[in-house]
Amino acid sequence: MINVFQPSLGAEELEAVQEVFESNWLGHGPRTRDFEARFAEHLGVEPEHTIFINAATAGLFLATELLGLGPADDVVLPSVSFVAAGNAVAATGARPVFCDVDPRTLNPTVEHVERALTPRTKAVLLLHYGGLPGEVAAIADLCRARGVRLVEDAACAVASAVDGKACGTFGDVGVWSFDSMKVLVTGDGGMLYVRDAELARRARRLAYHGIEQVSGFAAAKVTDRWWELNVKDFGRRVIGNDLTAAIGAVQLRRLPSFVERRREISRRYDELLADIEGVRLPPALPAGHVGTHYFYWVQMDPAIRDRVAADLRDRGVYTTFRYPPLHKVPAYGGDAGELPGTEAASESTLLLPLHQGLPDADVQTVADELRKAIEQRVGEARG
Repeated sequence: MINVFQPSLGAEELEAVQEVFESNWLGHGPRTRDFEARFAEHLGVEPEHTIFINAATAGLFLATELLGLGPADDVVLPSVSFVAAGNAVAATGARPVFCDVDPRTLNPTVEHVERALTPRTKAVLLLHYGGLPGEVAAIADLCRARGVRLVEDAACAVASAVDGKACGTFGDVGVWSFDSMKVLVTGDGGMLYVRDAELARRARRLAYHGIEQVSGFAAAKVTDRWWELNVKDFGRRVIGNDLTAAIGAVQLRRLPSFVERRREISRRYDELLADIEGVRLPPALPAGHVGTHYFYWVQMDPAIRDRVAADLRDRGVYTTFRYPPLHKVPAYGGDAGELPGTEAASESTLLLPLHQGLPDADVQTVADELRKAIEQRVGEARG
């Protein structure tokens, strides 16, 4: 089966893990801090604003806590988002208010976000779909003008930017994912960015039980009773560790080559699929926008989309759709009204295999099998 997602791991990562084993310290320590600093440099921010955590989902939950969301608040987010975003909002008692997306980019426009704002809106939680920046700069300006906090779910946008500014750093809080299906992987894990320095310090405490001092070795330099606790907040344990951070540091060094290969595959798909009747390809990036090329999607007549996906699976090509619209999830309650862009995209879009380990021969196979499946189903539809 040709997979949609697949990590690239090898001898360098194994060597880094071996070094951690030999150090006899696997937990939160110097390699964690080094990875945070390296990722901060990658983003163009100061390292005290980045926190390595055990999952991007934990980062989204931390973000809602940092911003003090509660039952009196509304949070605007695109319906085409991962379920973790909806859960993080709903768990606070705040009301998720789902906005529409552009049916071609699957990202919301600034107009979509503005129409969804209410007098109770306290935050906007923006997803960068497939690593596309979207209108993040304009949405950030809107949020600042309205006094609304902006959280960026940059899980898929580890190398995305607009005019040199990294996605995830336009708003108040940004979150990246390093799980096993992402471009940069640590097995599980994520990074949290917090713009405000004091909130960043609080986030670091909340990520480790609310304790001000997390290292007994460091505390021993300033107190005779380094084992005593200084609990500033009621937190939990969601910090990363040196084992996964060591893998992440290697992956971060390799990230430019990963993204370049994904860019090449996307260009090849563009060439191979351009002349298939009835198939729409992803839109070109605007000037100044850099994408991570996390997803490559095609869109087709909804009447054949599911059957084409089944045909491809039977022929050894796995495809999928991310993400099913959240406004249709009963757990979040309420009626989002008409979201025509979301409806159109969710019924017509199919994600093709795209990862840096995908060989040229498999790219050709995916294109060939997609062409056959569509031609067959279109022919059947025409009778």
